[in-house]
Amino acid sequence: MESISSPIGVTFVASSVKKPSCTVGFSGSGVPRLRNFDRICKNNRVFTEKKNPAIDFSDPDWKTKFQEDFERRFDIPHLTDIFDDLVPIPSTFCLRSRTPVSEEFADGYPSDERWHGYINNNDRVLLKTIHYSSPTSAGAECIDPNCTWVEQWVHRAGPREKIYFKPEEVKAAIVTCGGLCPGLNDVIRQIVITLEIYGVKKIIGIPFGYRGFFNEGIQEMPLSRKVIQNIHLAGGSLLGVSRGGPDVSDIVDNMEERGINMLFVLGGNGTHAGANAIHNECHKRRMRVAVVGVPKTIDNDILWMDKTFGFDTAVEEAQRAINSAYIEAHSAYHGIGIVKLMGRSSGFIAMHASLASGQVDVCLIPEVPFYLHGPHGVLNHLKCLLETKGSAVVCVAEGAGQNLIEKTNAKDPSGNIILGDIGVHIQQETKKYFKEIGFPADVKYIDPTYMIRACRANAADGILCAVLGQNAVHGAFAGYSGITVGICNTHYVYFPIPEVITYPRQVDPNSRMWHRCLTSTGQPDFV
Repeated sequence: MESISSPIGVTFVASSVKKPSCTVGFSGSGVPRLRNFDRICKNNRVFTEKKNPAIDFSDPDWKTKFQEDFERRFDIPHLTDIFDDLVPIPSTFCLRSRTPVSEEFADGYPSDERWHGYINNNDRVLLKTIHYSSPTSAGAECIDPNCTWVEQWVHRAGPREKIYFKPEEVKAAIVTCGGLCPGLNDVIRQIVITLEIYGVKKIIGIPFGYRGFFNEGIQEMPLSRKVIQNIHLAGGSLLGVSRGGPDVSDIVDNMEERGINMLFVLGGNGTHAGANAIHNECHKRRMRVAVVGVPKTIDNDILWMDKTFGFDTAVEEAQRAINSAYIEAHSAYHGIGIVKLMGRSSGFIAMHASLASGQVDVCLIPEVPFYLHGPHGVLNHLKCLLETKGSAVVCVAEGAGQNLIEKTNAKDPSGNIILGDIGVHIQQETKKYFKEIGFPADVKYIDPTYMIRACRANAADGILCAVLGQNAVHGAFAGYSGITVGICNTHYVYFPIPEVITYPRQVDPNSRMWHRCLTSTGQPDFV
């Protein structure tokens, strides 16, 4: 018997029950009927009550107390929290009058009419829009066992009528950290353009992530509309990227030396943790600095957000690899195509790419345990597919099946555990399996990771990047700091950074989207 892949630290043991066929039955609701599906969902689902163990549901006022706690946690930090004597000035951002900001009009654009394009500070966006009637509903996220409806509101993003920085006194810096992701240049471009509309003249880029704050050989890059005009037409990052960096105190020291009072940080969970630490250090030193994050993770694993930039492009580009794997497999005698996609702890790219392609027979993600060998294993299912349809395509997320591979415990400069190559492992095990049983199989393996990361953003991501970049600037001028901007229920919002980096967002195995993927692939569970 073989231990199977599990994302929750629990070891399952393979059953010896005979597998009837390589097809999967369907329930009356159209959802694949999987043998151990309920157990998978139960073990993987994150219930709100587990995150709020202090809630006493027998208290008749628990709902009010929960809402008060939620409002406290999701209240976004503001400069007036430490500078209560700050006096706001009329916004210099107005699309009705495009007169360039000068000293004469530093306190606002001259206009005969009031512009109704501003966001009120009390505007809110509903975090959850589905009222689940039962914890057993697909994808249910319930606060209490009765799925009581509790309204949860977050701050709406956009330009404010009053601002807390004079544009002529601003020196803004932009830094891109972590790995490459489609859309980085789009966000940089929109931040610069929006800053210039406000009237900011001093805009710089910090090259190569946080490293650019302490490496003397790396010079800051002056940015202007002329410099960034066409950078969105190419992939990568104009500023370059890197992982890791100096101590937070050293970064803030460097910011003081340069006179930076607005910092825009583009990165994932680790980068946002660094941005929050910078914000806290500035707060501690009573520095009048706005630190704003823009979530950059191709894996789409940031909490509370509909999606992050680069994800749509990754799913679209993955179609090329999947289609190539399908053609190779379909054209060969007993062909098997294996594609490994990004997704360290979340299988969103693999799931969406599999569903979009319609060519994938097996989708493996970190959130759903599986094993390769045995009567219910992936390899036996592939054998059934070759016998019935002549070919098969497997799509696997890079973080799937990690307990099937020998661990090294090595970490990258960002502190992330270096994953074993599950794609190569499945390729080797597949070849070995079919050779041992004397069944001819032609196995092809494709890893398009770096090709996808380096491409330019598609149209959907281009729009998302534009709005995120603009709203990041609006948030900074509004006096907010320690925040990040995202899209929630199709609306753009501000979140306090700590609330989005608590843990990675993951695919819910009981969600409708995963059910749709299973319906498309027709795969059984592999436990």
